[in-house]
Amino acid sequence: MTANIYTIDATDKALGRIATEIATALRGKHLASYMPHLTPDIEVLVTNLNKVKFTGKKLDQKVYHRYSGYHGGIHTRSLTELWDKKPEQVLRQMVYRMLPVNKTRDKIIKNLKFRS
Repeated sequence: MTANIYTIDATDKALGRIATEIATALRGKHLASYMPHLTPDIEVLVTNLNKVKFTGKKLDQKVYHRYSGYHGGIHTRSLTELWDKKPEQVLRQMVYRMLPVNKTRDKIIKNLKFRS
């Protein structure tokens, strides 16, 4: 059984718009045969991620926090730092948080691929 490949070109598109398009495609909501309880066999391929457009002052002002669980264990990084190191990981986390919180979320996110 082969997967349907849905290609998205990220050139000059806003990052959030791309993420919502990816999340919708991964769920299969663009298909006429959409059923929310089934995991579709769709693979989303994102190209030209390095040419994405940021609106406003997001690169300077947006920060991401993660907490280790210990006192004083909060780590803060700006979008600029994360985007320079791992742009795929930033987009993957955005899409992951847009997917429904259930057993299929981990399976669905594995169908997101990147190509430069």
